[in-house]
Amino acid sequence: MLQTYSLLGLAVALEVVGTSLLARTDGFTRLLPTLGMALCYGGAFYLLSLTVRVLPVGIVYAVWSGMGIVLIAAIGVFAFRQSLDFWAITGLGLILAGVVIINTLSNSVQH
Repeated sequence: MLQTYSLLGLAVALEVVGTSLLARTDGFTRLLPTLGMALCYGGAFYLLSLTVRVLPVGIVYAVWSGMGIVLIAAIGVFAFRQSLDFWAITGLGLILAGVVIINTLSNSVQH
């Protein structure tokens, strides 16, 4: 199970890097950021395909997308100088809480 969650963590990391590069592609007109983004997304989906062999696809997607949203929002704040208001932070906290609940309390995931 540790290996599966490690692959899921790597998939999240690749998705976050790919999404960060997406902001740098300038509408796919810059070659290197575009190639980097495509490679990261391809790698993320490949790793996701491995994780769904062990975990339910809904759980995998919930963790992958939830963690990706929270991490991209943090990168937006720190790297791109974007701001989040109270409601955005509250919503992100609820997403993070949902990921924690799924992974600690749900019987859909083997603990």
